[in-house]
Amino acid sequence: MKKINNPFVMREGYNCFGCSPDNQNGLRLKFEEDGDFLVAQWQPESQFQGWNNTLHGGIQATLLDELASWLVFVKLRTSGVTSRMEVKLKIPVPTNQGTLFMKGKLREMKRNIAVIDTWLYNHEMVLCTEAVMYYYTFPEDLAREKYWYPGNMAFTGNSEE
Repeated sequence: MKKINNPFVMREGYNCFGCSPDNQNGLRLKFEEDGDFLVAQWQPESQFQGWNNTLHGGIQATLLDELASWLVFVKLRTSGVTSRMEVKLKIPVPTNQGTLFMKGKLREMKRNIAVIDTWLYNHEMVLCTEAVMYYYTFPEDLAREKYWYPGNMAFTGNSEE
């Protein structure tokens, strides 16, 4: 697996709920590349509960949405915005039993819409939540000009990829 850099950390005004390491109320996600997949691990905290020791469904959707967003950055080499998400909450996700695992993979491109499959697993690697995320993607030049996209090298450190 290959660590993904967060090139936004030095940007003034950056305080993303999903991925800013400095947002004390946020998720502070970090990502890695594993072949065609983007993956992440996350340790839930009690403030993200919806019910006693159970991860709130909205937080589950947010985790998978953030993962898909970073997949667009790294795998599609641009940025985009969520246009639709189809989330299936299969079984409760415990907040007090250990690290959760996420993975995502591009299913297909439909013109400028990226269709991304994402999965959330509990500490025992049992599938808890799955979502199909639809991202409206921008041409790279527009993403760089208007949407803070710093280029693929900023995420991977490798211009050859």
